[in-house]
Amino acid sequence: MLQRNKNQQDHNQAVFKLSPFKKLSEQQLELKQRIMDFCRAHVSNDQTALFIIQGDAGTGKSVVLNSVFNEIQTAARAGGADDSLTHTNNYLIVNHSEMIKLYKEIAEQLPSVRKKDFIRPTSFINQMQKSGKRADVVLIDETHLLLTKSDRYNRFNQDNQLEEILKCSRTVIMVFDEKQVLKLKSYWDESRVQEFMRRVPHEIFYLTDQFRMRADKDVLNWIHAFVHKEVLPLPKKQDFDFRIFQDAGELYQIIKARNSQYHLSRLIATYDYPYALDGSDYYIDEPNFHVRWDRSKPTEKQAWAERADTIDEVGSVYTIQGFDLNYAGVILGPSVSYDEHEDRIEIRTENYEDGAAFVKRDDLKNLDGIKEKIILNSINVLMTRAVHGLYIYASDPGLRRRLAELQK
Repeated sequence: MLQRNKNQQDHNQAVFKLSPFKKLSEQQLELKQRIMDFCRAHVSNDQTALFIIQGDAGTGKSVVLNSVFNEIQTAARAGGADDSLTHTNNYLIVNHSEMIKLYKEIAEQLPSVRKKDFIRPTSFINQMQKSGKRADVVLIDETHLLLTKSDRYNRFNQDNQLEEILKCSRTVIMVFDEKQVLKLKSYWDESRVQEFMRRVPHEIFYLTDQFRMRADKDVLNWIHAFVHKEVLPLPKKQDFDFRIFQDAGELYQIIKARNSQYHLSRLIATYDYPYALDGSDYYIDEPNFHVRWDRSKPTEKQAWAERADTIDEVGSVYTIQGFDLNYAGVILGPSVSYDEHEDRIEIRTENYEDGAAFVKRDDLKNLDGIKEKIILNSINVLMTRAVHGLYIYASDPGLRRRLAELQK
């Protein structure tokens, strides 16, 4: 059994960073209690109720969700007769192949949680519709990754996955961050969530405290400005190691050194270099740098960030979303450019190599603006992975020069 004071637990493992027994802050404990009260109040009702958790990357949304789910399943499988959660049928939905590996790995150490309790959205929808029953409590991590249109590749034939999940559930607890939407087929903004809230009883809780990045506020402000296309002076020197690199090969060597000493240190990049799921290796090429993209290994038990062999790979935004790294080396590819006259970031959507992200949608207006936002969202995800250090290399020469000037 996983214990709060388990000394042999490696704090640098991703499973520990998502452990349901991590000490929660006062704000997180308040959220957890609010969710438990909400579930007990609504789980026996016929009308679906919705609880929305919002907060920026690194505020601990997934940690709270996993802690809540462990408590719900403990009550469901070992609770007393007077608890409304006893004998309930509950699920945690994850639309992320690497994150679901992590949840299932943790489940092996929890007496009241089973691997089958974690499920992909389409599988859950099909399973509930086939049974003709409704789940009691459904938690959704990374709701912003759910599909908002039919998708043949994912065998989803309806119009909106959240809509279908609500139909199949009595109580839904969802984590949502519009700044982490990464594809047109998953695109929606907060107005879409508002539409659901008008129809069902709901509560909203905003997590505000940053727990992942152990950095001063000027680092967070710099990242926030960058993903809004502003270039600020670099943060002051501090314990959090923030650096700009002019050579991708040098960045790679530093990341390998950090990984040898501290573990969970990886290279990650914007989706600006060719890649296909055809079994072949694809490489990111920059001066003094030739490293392959992460290999797709869906049968691997461990998540990509935890496997020793992946230090020789570059992860994409899809590989790393939802994970903590001790040190992150971020490669900004050719889609991230610089306008010298305006002293601003310029996004070149034509250089983005993620074809699946921009599958056409006739129901969306201002597609060019949305595509730019998706790329900026991906930069936000990449730059907010690091706990102790963030290293940045820019492929675009103009941006690289500007960042070097700021560093000097």
